[in-house]
This record gives sequence, structure tokens and C-alpha cells, in this order.
Amino acid sequence: MRPPLQSVRSARPQRGAALLLAMVILVLVVTLSASMVWQQTRAVQVEAAERARAQSAWILHGALDWARLILSEDQRAGRERGQEYDALDEPWATPLAEARLSTFLAADRDNTVDSGPEAFLSGAIVDAQSRWNLRNLVGPEGQPVPAEQAALARLVRLAGLPDDTTVRITDAVVSAWGTPGAAGEAGADPVLAPTRLQDLAWAGIDPALLARLSPWVDLLPVRTPVNANTASREALVAAIDNLDLGGAERLVQARQRRPFHTLDEVRELLGETVLEPTRISVVSRHFEIMGRLRLDDRVLEERSLVQRQPDNLGARVVVLRRERQSLDLGQP
Repeated sequence: MRPPLQSVRSARPQRGAALLLAMVILVLVVTLSASMVWQQTRAVQVEAAERARAQSAWILHGALDWARLILSEDQRAGRERGQEYDALDEPWATPLAEARLSTFLAADRDNTVDSGPEAFLSGAIVDAQSRWNLRNLVGPEGQPVPAEQAALARLVRLAGLPDDTTVRITDAVVSAWGTPGAAGEAGADPVLAPTRLQDLAWAGIDPALLARLSPWVDLLPVRTPVNANTASREALVAAIDNLDLGGAERLVQARQRRPFHTLDEVRELLGETVLEPTRISVVSRHFEIMGRLRLDDRVLEERSLVQRQPDNLGARVVVLRRERQSLDLGQP
């Protein structure tokens, strides 16, 4: 017996509503599932990135300690031979070519070199006293030093910069470390004093001018002499009065044959030129340690300034400054 026509018509809207409700529930379930999968994937990515960051930091920290050990051993070797000097033919001056470190970054014991992440380390140690130090512009009493101002003026001319660059940089440096009234105004708060050459841009120095001087000039926390065994011709011209580029080139060629063991050996080549031990030396205390870790498509670079202390202070290599920069090779 067939159901009444009215009953058939009333059942069709009910089935349509049930189907619509089922579709809505299905969409909600799919949306929630997709959201949970996305959150889980995101959590895995964050955890992987944090693990890679921690691994990279530890590796670069180990590389820094290794470089400090090299500098410490170099100082010990100088004491044993009875002549302490620093030159470009010593082990610390040999850069570390990029080397694979994937085996040290395995996530677990089942990982192999091929399955682990691609990690490569490279680095170098650079003599920070191979460049002329802007901190020399301020004397022990907090006053500008005329001889050092003349040295900066020589570098400014060699770089082809405006003549007022010397005065502007001198004012900026003396304002940071000088005594009140040394540069026409009180000295700056030591906490806010510039620690890098690029920081002088805060004092209104054009960064382009600083970039032109950066191969020959640095900014260290204390006054330092220029190392005759590692300095460029321009830095030698700044550190030695009445020395031209020709004379500086003769010094460079002479040290390539045999490093200067003492300052007297430099005097023999320059004749009657006066050398001040506070401005020129053959020993360095400040070095820059540069490390670069490439992990897959990420690169972490670290630059550290260290000071090698003399024997009366414990003969330690202390870290004065560390800077770290992260790069993404996958970005255009």
C-alpha cells in the first residue's frame, strides 16, 4: 500500500535538512582537523628552528674558545722563544676554510652524516691593531692629541674625503671619552659611548665616510699602537710621522721576507725616523675573531673582539664584545 502523498512531501524537507546538517558538521570537522595539523606542523618547525639556533650558538661558542686557545698558545710560544711579536706568518693568522660539521649536529644516534643536517663552519682571526685606532685621538688627560689628529688627517687625505672629516671625527671621539670642555662640551655617558666604528654615525658622521676609512681605521676601547707586522701601508703612514706610501711599502716588503721581531728592526729600515712605542709596535693585544656557520639555508655569523692580557694580568684572552647576525640564504 503506497504512503499518502502528504507524508512523502513532508519527509523530503527533513532529509534535505539532515543532509545539510551533515555537510556542516563535516566542514567543521575538516576545518578543526586542518587547524590541528597546521598547529602541530608549526610547533615542529618552531622546535626545529630553536634546536638549530641552540646548536649553532654552541658551535660558534666552541669556535670562539678554540680561537682564544690559539691566541693563548701563540703568546706562550713567544715567551718561550724570548721574543714576543705577532706577524701574519703565525698560526693564528691562517683562516679556517669551510669545513663540514654535520656529524656533530646529529639529532639522535641513528642519524648519519648523510641523514643529518648540512652544517659548515668557517672563520678567521684578524689583528685589530693592524688598523689605526680612533681611540688614540684622546689622551690620558681626556684632551685631544695633536699628533694623532695629524695621523687621522693623513688617512682622510689618502681616502679622498673632505678636509673637515678630521675635525668632525675628533670632536665625536673626544665628546665620548674626553673631559668636560675638551671638545667644547661635556663627555658622554660611558654606557652610551660608541663601541664600534659604525657607532660614530650616531654623532652625525656620514656612514659612507666611515666605510671609506674602515679598511685602515678601527675603534677599540683603549689606546693601542699599530702593529708594524700586520698593518696596511696606510695605517703605517698614520702611525709613523714623515712616512710616505713608498716608505710604508718598503716596510711591508721587508716583513714579508722576515717579520719584525723588535721595534729596533723597524728603526734600522727607517733611519732617523722617530718611532714612538705608544704608536707603533710589533706586538698586538686586541684581535677580532670571526665565525660563520652555514646550516642548511641558514647562516649565522659571529664577530668577537678579544683582548690578550699580559702575564702580569694572568695571560688570559678575554672577550670584550660579541655580535651575532643571522642570514637566510633562501630569501632573494
